[in-house]
Amino acid sequence: MARNAYKSPAYTKLDEFVFGTAKNPVKLKNGMVIGGGTIYPELNFTVPTMKLTDDTWSDAIACYTEIITKTCERARELEVPGFVAEIETLPEMTFKPKWAIEVCKVVVDIIKEHESKYGIKGAVRITPNDNREGDAVDHMWRGPRWDETMEAFEGSAKAGADFLAIETIGGKEVHDDALMFCNIKQDVFAYAALACRDMEKIWSHIVDIAGKFGGVPAGDTACGLANTAMVLAEKNYIPRVFAAADRVMSSVRSLVAMEVGAKGPDKDCGYEGPYVKAISGNPISMEGRVASCAHLSACGNIAVCVADLWSNESVQNIQLLSGIAPVASFETLAYDCRLMNTAKKKSNEAALLLRDLNADSDSPLDPHAYILRPDVVLEIAKGITDAGDDYYLRTKAAAALSLGAIDKGVKDGKLKINAKEQEWLKKLIDEVASLPKTLDELAEQVLPDCDKLDPKKYDLPY
Repeated sequence: MARNAYKSPAYTKLDEFVFGTAKNPVKLKNGMVIGGGTIYPELNFTVPTMKLTDDTWSDAIACYTEIITKTCERARELEVPGFVAEIETLPEMTFKPKWAIEVCKVVVDIIKEHESKYGIKGAVRITPNDNREGDAVDHMWRGPRWDETMEAFEGSAKAGADFLAIETIGGKEVHDDALMFCNIKQDVFAYAALACRDMEKIWSHIVDIAGKFGGVPAGDTACGLANTAMVLAEKNYIPRVFAAADRVMSSVRSLVAMEVGAKGPDKDCGYEGPYVKAISGNPISMEGRVASCAHLSACGNIAVCVADLWSNESVQNIQLLSGIAPVASFETLAYDCRLMNTAKKKSNEAALLLRDLNADSDSPLDPHAYILRPDVVLEIAKGITDAGDDYYLRTKAAAALSLGAIDKGVKDGKLKINAKEQEWLKKLIDEVASLPKTLDELAEQVLPDCDKLDPKKYDLPY
């Protein structure tokens, strides 16, 4: 599938860039419209810690059945206008695609049954786990791991999944080392030479599957890359300014899904989603404060500013005082969405005020939150598209623009970072400014240190 690179952002006016509304809404067969004016909860859930085997598989199915049944019941009690249930398959469920497909069918059938009986609209997102890593993988785009993933997508689409998504890991073998050593040049190479290339290949196939078997090709997330950076920064293992710049760079690779035909909503754990929405105009799913069940972050409120689905990341099915944890997470999401939808119904001004309060509560305290400010997003998004359609030039621009925005925020008194972070900020700005003009030149500089990379897996000419 040909890539149709965006020449300019879909959004240029800040007052139009808000939660629940997208330039290109996605309408489902049951009437739900994502990005059509209503923000919906998206519940992401999984089984408690257990070993998945043929002997335990029936227990896993019973667990998924309990989760979605009780969620549907709570959705009816809370009178939600609609919701999305996301199934992130565990690795074993992609190694055995029939398991992923069976879970998908169970969840789809239960949601359809409740919708038929009670009128509560629901949709299902299937997200097969990306198992394409390790020495056993000879190539990123062929072989057993690739075939299993495509089989999971095809079967789930046939089973009635509304949205097809994945968290691809192209470039992770280089990106991991880039984070460990805070090597910004290696980081840029991981995204521009590997991740973007992988995205174009795999998403062309996913879009094709959606066209043949049904379902909406939704979107991707740099979970294995930029989220790793975010979590490491939260643990003070790497500089927060490095993780923030990494996040904006990740938006270049996540945007590729949209450029080859994905429609949104992209994945919840892609905190780069606001950039994807700003440039593509497609709806996005986001996670923040309710995702604390899965990981900690400094972006709990600001993440919701321009979301069209509001998610909890992933929660295990364990028993709490109130009930099972997925239902508790769903209720929190539902109340957040109720507040935002009420603000939108009241007036556009009320919605913008709520958006800005969420932004202002987080953005002064952390660079990762600061680069998610809607005004900052729109400014950087324009700079990314102005760089042209070349992956390397876009990634280099994303790095420079994000670091520049952080630097300006600090100087203007809008962002507070400590002295050590300021030292790293200056160092990174200088290193990005020294990046070579072409990707081939960068490859010559970084490849000697990329010990874990086999260029043949990506059909690279190096």
